[in-house]
Amino acid sequence: MARSKAEIRDLVQREDVQYIRLIFTDLLGILKNVEIPVSQLERMLDNNVAFDGSSVEGFVRILESDMLLHPDLDTFRIATWEHSQTGKVAACFCTVCGQDGQPFEGDGRVVLMRAVERMKAAGFSSFHIGFEPEFYLLKTDECGRPLIEQTDSGSYFDLAPIDTQVDCRRAIIHELIKAGFEVEAGHHEVGPGQHEINFMHADVVSSCDQVLLFKLIVKNVAKRFGVHATFMPKPKQGIAGSGMHTNMSLFDAEGKNAFYDPQGRMQLSDITYQFIAGVMEHVIGFCAVTNPTVNSYKRLVSGYEAPCYVAYSDRNRSALIRIPAPRGSRTRCELRMVDPTCNPYLAMAVVLEAGMDGIQRKLDPKEPMHVDLFSLSHEEREALGVRELPRNLMEAYEAMAHSHLVRHVLGESLFQKFLRSREMEWNEYRQYVSSWEVQKYCERF
Repeated sequence: MARSKAEIRDLVQREDVQYIRLIFTDLLGILKNVEIPVSQLERMLDNNVAFDGSSVEGFVRILESDMLLHPDLDTFRIATWEHSQTGKVAACFCTVCGQDGQPFEGDGRVVLMRAVERMKAAGFSSFHIGFEPEFYLLKTDECGRPLIEQTDSGSYFDLAPIDTQVDCRRAIIHELIKAGFEVEAGHHEVGPGQHEINFMHADVVSSCDQVLLFKLIVKNVAKRFGVHATFMPKPKQGIAGSGMHTNMSLFDAEGKNAFYDPQGRMQLSDITYQFIAGVMEHVIGFCAVTNPTVNSYKRLVSGYEAPCYVAYSDRNRSALIRIPAPRGSRTRCELRMVDPTCNPYLAMAVVLEAGMDGIQRKLDPKEPMHVDLFSLSHEEREALGVRELPRNLMEAYEAMAHSHLVRHVLGESLFQKFLRSREMEWNEYRQYVSSWEVQKYCERF
């Protein structure tokens, strides 16, 4: 049941809130906010807090800069992760709107909500997502700047004293629970200094809100412990990258898991296979959205369990899509290539629309792959009909430029802005001379 204005007023008064952060994201999914004192609460509740949209990446032009923030009151919470010296702070996710009150087509949250509306029009009630974001805790210098130096030498599921940041991870979990997360587990990941905290799945818009808040809380708590949390996909050569495995479930009009069929092959419905086939068909075209940075493609290489090839399986972790064992209401597909640098709203919008396209066209994903795709040669994978994901941001950019689905989901204006931003990043990167190049070529030539 949606929270009312009266409930928000009561919460603010009861908790003695002094400031409210109105949170939204830019084109790339970077969190932004307008902070108001509690005296402006009524203006917030009337959807009348404005900001200059021309100053935000991917938003409007200077001549049409005035935008409004419409708070989603269901996301209103006390920002317990902030240790403010001037009173309690609350936070609330917002939808960006124009001065006419209409949702702004350049807001990723709006793009996702429209994709959900189209899904419901096709006869489904909800799309649930469970994210698994990984991150590294790094040492910092005397000024608090991150060093590319891990905080321990641990690996999968290690305990203290090898896992030196167990207290930091527990403090993060503690803050997540206070913020309303249902945390399932936390553990040391495979990389030295790498961690993962899993929280309960939710409807897709709420899950995207949650993962952005999760990253904010992780970074704030890590700073209190004198370390830096990074969600960079590949912070250092030779160690495991950080992904954001994405567990997906689709529910029918009666609220039943549409991926489950006790009589189906692997107890999966035809809809499951069609959804998977749609994602597989469009994944190369939307990879620039789910893996949007130069660094994203340093993770998508053989040897580190990050998928490079377009295939699906039940247990095979070299495949793009894995189908975990649980069935019934917990039946789901796991998309393994997504990373934490994406704008989750845009990423999930294109994934959902790709899956829905597969359902509408009754696509067939063919047979699952039960071989280690990393161990096969290019010719062997080609013989099996297994395509490769883009090898760098430019390849992903070029594939996206030809994707009719991504153009449709984002809308022409946002599509062009996103492409332009990725082209600019690639051009900036390709002009940079790395230390590897200097070491490789300076003396030799």
